[in-house]
Amino acid sequence: MKKLNLLLICFSVFFQISFAQNSDNNSIKILTQKKGVSLRGMAVPNANTIWASGSKGSIAISINGGTNFEWMQVQGYENRDFRSIHAWSEKEAIIVAVAAPAVILKTKDGGKSWYKVYENADTLMFLDAIHFKDTSNGLVVGDPIGNSIFLLSTNDKGENWKEVPSNYFKTPLEKGEAFFASSGSNIAQLSKEDFLVSGGMISRLWINGSAMDIPIIQGGKSTGANSMAISPNGNRIMIVGGDFMKDTSRIQNAVGLKLMVKPNSDQKWQSERKSLRVIDKTIGYPNGYRSGVEYITNYILIACGTTGVDISKNKGESWDLISTESFHVVRKQPNTKSVFLAGSGGRIGFYTIP
Repeated sequence: MKKLNLLLICFSVFFQISFAQNSDNNSIKILTQKKGVSLRGMAVPNANTIWASGSKGSIAISINGGTNFEWMQVQGYENRDFRSIHAWSEKEAIIVAVAAPAVILKTKDGGKSWYKVYENADTLMFLDAIHFKDTSNGLVVGDPIGNSIFLLSTNDKGENWKEVPSNYFKTPLEKGEAFFASSGSNIAQLSKEDFLVSGGMISRLWINGSAMDIPIIQGGKSTGANSMAISPNGNRIMIVGGDFMKDTSRIQNAVGLKLMVKPNSDQKWQSERKSLRVIDKTIGYPNGYRSGVEYITNYILIACGTTGVDISKNKGESWDLISTESFHVVRKQPNTKSVFLAGSGGRIGFYTIP
């Protein structure tokens, strides 16, 4: 009996240790945090370098894979909110400040100094997101000015920016249609296509200046698409959002699209009805409002928001909640199955797909 009890005790201890190790391995590890700072911009140009940007002119950078972070404030911009960032390396990055005067700043020395590459003092300016499709060519999208989408482009690595002519947009902007600066990821590009997702009273996918209706919740100022990601093979788009004023709702907060190529025709994006069909009001949707999404592989996705983090292992057909922690943005660590996440409280987290 004593031997049996001893075996049971040993087994129990082994099980608890094993469970704790597995739970720890499968949880989001907080790498750094800073009280009073909200992070919505994140860039991970290589496996060792992580940049994050946000309120109070705050920048965080790690050059050792997240083991240590250096925090800094951009001198002269301590009260600005840098909600979007792109980085080429541990030395070179570019940040976007949202409201008037809208500014874009660049560094070539790891954030020690920044110089201005764009400024617009229009009181209606609100820059939302930045994206580069290659080393030199990038876009910045802002909230509409008048009845036109505000879009900037660069072809020299962000040194100079010019406004994209309004005639680029073939579809009229609808009343109440705008863009959310929630994670710097409502814009994406392939070699021949520029994508935007709008939100608000009307929420649509814009492809090379033409708008496409998408079946995502809309009709209110806080509804619609917030973020998009393109699969590594370039054949799929996942769009997430919802209603950030009702952030626990799972109704129509995601849209999956796939590229349909037909002989002798232009490529077209079509909704994947299977993942959008509402059998009950939760199937095919993340567990609440989501402001950021990222492909890990062609099948695996991570989505984050104020009510938690979800994983999908079947192209978005179903989602499992892996954390109730709040994060605004998620970015993949290159050449791995891991991601970095950032959010309020200056928190930066790390998660590896089991």
